[in-house]
Amino acid sequence: MSLFRNAVFVTSVAKPENLPASVGAEIAFAGRSNAGKSSAINTLVGHTRLAFVSKTPGRTQLINFFRLPIGAYLVDLPGYGYAAVPEAIRNQWQNLLERYLKQRENLIGLVLIMDARRPLTPLDRHMLDWYAPGGRPIHVLLTKSDKLARGPAKQLLDKTRRDLTAWGGQVSAQLFSSLKKSGIEEAEAIIGCWLQDQPDAAGPDEKERPPVKGEKTGGQTP
Repeated sequence: MSLFRNAVFVTSVAKPENLPASVGAEIAFAGRSNAGKSSAINTLVGHTRLAFVSKTPGRTQLINFFRLPIGAYLVDLPGYGYAAVPEAIRNQWQNLLERYLKQRENLIGLVLIMDARRPLTPLDRHMLDWYAPGGRPIHVLLTKSDKLARGPAKQLLDKTRRDLTAWGGQVSAQLFSSLKKSGIEEAEAIIGCWLQDQPDAAGPDEKERPPVKGEKTGGQTP
């Protein structure tokens, strides 16, 4: 069975002080607004509405937690880089992201979403500069790769991988398409290795896990 199938929505958080207790390994998903982050999560878990896909980039302002059957978590972070968002909201997002990414004890790796047609924007590079020194693995999903022909897509991947060596050996990359459902197995294999490297990655047994108030199987309300 797929590593990500049967994921369930647990909770959404708007303020750092409301982050839930760490009870299992967490894999965070980050990326520029409109890069296809929520669509990528939905594709990986095989659910069309688990992560909310907004038609307005930058609208998703929360950290959203989704629990996997093994007890680990996928964590959907607010998209960054949408200029039309008011400054007060951008500052709130930045504080929320910094607190989570710098202080979260159970965070074991980051999946960084980039549009394959526009990889490694200045904001993506800033995220890598900021996160990579911690030594935890980073995997880049080059989404919307279906928009590129096979040859140019391969060339783009090769160049991106070369560019990513500037941030160390813990950074990897692949092509991914939510529309074509391609790249799922490769992403599962890489993230699965992260989880296998964590002796307590699965957290408590499902029967032992304390219930989370408001837990449900759908995505958050926009």
